[in-house]
Amino acid sequence: MTMRTLSETFRSIKRPIPNPKLSKSSPSPSISEVKFTAKPKSDSWCVYLILSTNHPIKTYVGVTTNFPRRLKQHNGELKGGAKASRAGRPWICACLICGFADRSEACVFESKWKAFTRRFPRKNQNDNLSKECEDPSLPLLRHRQAALNRVKNSLDCTNLEINWHLDPM
Repeated sequence: MTMRTLSETFRSIKRPIPNPKLSKSSPSPSISEVKFTAKPKSDSWCVYLILSTNHPIKTYVGVTTNFPRRLKQHNGELKGGAKASRAGRPWICACLICGFADRSEACVFESKWKAFTRRFPRKNQNDNLSKECEDPSLPLLRHRQAALNRVKNSLDCTNLEINWHLDPM
């Protein structure tokens, strides 16, 4: 039986690049000493909140390195938009959060934002404004903002730049 390496079995796994600093007589390198081939670093990762402009009004949270391209995908102008966002077209940017170190950090933030949004039910808004004249997107944006505030309290967000494009207040 022939033994195959992981990179031969699974083509997506890259072979390590040998470290010339290690001599042939030295023991096998530790994980921290092995350098793996990787794609060049692209634009920084961001988490975004988009708002549908068609009924029913909804929001969508996602992660990308190229928000203008991603918004075009959601709106059907380019291939690749999420299936969940087809019904709300066209979409507009409500909030953009930039400054994540890597995809993993952005995905953790996105996941927490979605989880906090689901965990806490929306409150009935009994403001002085009548229900007919209130913008139907405001309760959704306020709910997402409240969930975002909970995420900011649970994670270190000092490196992040949070830009609201639509005022939830």
